[in-house]
Amino acid sequence: MMKITTYTPSREPAEQEFAEINQFLYNHLEQYGDAKTDIAKAMEYSLGRNNTAGGFMLTAKDETDNITGAVVVNNTGMNGYIPGHILVYIATHNEHRGKGIGKELMLAAIEAANCDVALHVEPDDPAKILYEKVG
Repeated sequence: MMKITTYTPSREPAEQEFAEINQFLYNHLEQYGDAKTDIAKAMEYSLGRNNTAGGFMLTAKDETDNITGAVVVNNTGMNGYIPGHILVYIATHNEHRGKGIGKELMLAAIEAANCDVALHVEPDDPAKILYEKVG
């Protein structure tokens, strides 16, 4: 059983959970990730901190409340002439890959964005297959 939670500027995670999500992304983005401080900046942006445009974050948790996946999506503020959101990070726990968690998170992110979503993916990133399947 997977539980997806959405965090927004009006529904932020507690600081401990923010740190857990940050650590999770740092660990499970692996070679496609960034420094923890840079991941935290994108997370803060998605929560509208420091007068940013905001966006949202999603987490997937298992029945024991452990994070199995996370997404960070930032609002570009430019909907209409470029996509309104950019998917900055998506990661699935390395022990839970291939179970549909990434797909569920991606579909939930598209629904939550309620407009076009852009992303950048390296040609050899395994997540590229997910993005192609979802469209």
